[in-house]
Amino acid sequence: MAKFHIEYYSNALHRRTTFDMLIPNDIRQDIPWEKKDDADRGIKTLFWLHGYTGRSENWVPEELCEKFQIAVVMPTAENSFYLDGEATGRAYETMVAVELVDYVRKTFSLASSPEDTYIAGLSMGGFGALHTGLAHPDRFGKIGCMSSALIVHEIAHAKPGFDNGIGNYAYYRSCFGDLETVEERDVNPEILALRLKETASAFPELFMCCGTEDFLIEPNRYFHRFLVENKIPHQYFESPGGHDGVFWSEYIVKIINWMFA
Repeated sequence: MAKFHIEYYSNALHRRTTFDMLIPNDIRQDIPWEKKDDADRGIKTLFWLHGYTGRSENWVPEELCEKFQIAVVMPTAENSFYLDGEATGRAYETMVAVELVDYVRKTFSLASSPEDTYIAGLSMGGFGALHTGLAHPDRFGKIGCMSSALIVHEIAHAKPGFDNGIGNYAYYRSCFGDLETVEERDVNPEILALRLKETASAFPELFMCCGTEDFLIEPNRYFHRFLVENKIPHQYFESPGGHDGVFWSEYIVKIINWMFA
């Protein structure tokens, strides 16, 4: 497994930033493959998005990267919710979906089409994967979301002084823009999903999951019901678990098998 830590100048962020990347192209000749054709698969690319307070970090077991020949791209996006903020240097959606995909295409000759480019993440990164994938269906063919921070309705109409213990009014305002209209704009994944349905555009395949003891279970159930009511195909799973690595370690294996098997 070849491992890269890359620093580059981001025009979207107006500064230098980093991302990590795995490419399973250093195949050992001294260990026989269980499947002889595994090493001959074309490499597909997964953009993996970290959660709130997180950093570029790999949750995909390396043996699955090698088995399915997956390159994993892991950007650093701070606590941005992977959205394009109004302030200069906060275009995180553009950084991931446009700039970084183009960089990977140009530099590594990967991620050339939605059929071989997928996106996934956990918590804030689950929201980011959902929003980014729905906003850019011409770039991402599949979306995987674990314990997604679907907080749009929680923060809608919040006023100065609001604080939910994770972030305050000023923070959410900087990420999502005007909180009076947040439910009506395309920072809301529901708006993006309905737009795709109405325009008959190609809809990325979607996998969502959340633990039944997770503090985000109700907004995930709400979004699942929204998709069902609007007849938007998706897969949704619940099982015992919290907002933690035990649940995520179980479901990242399921997501990778769903995406690549």
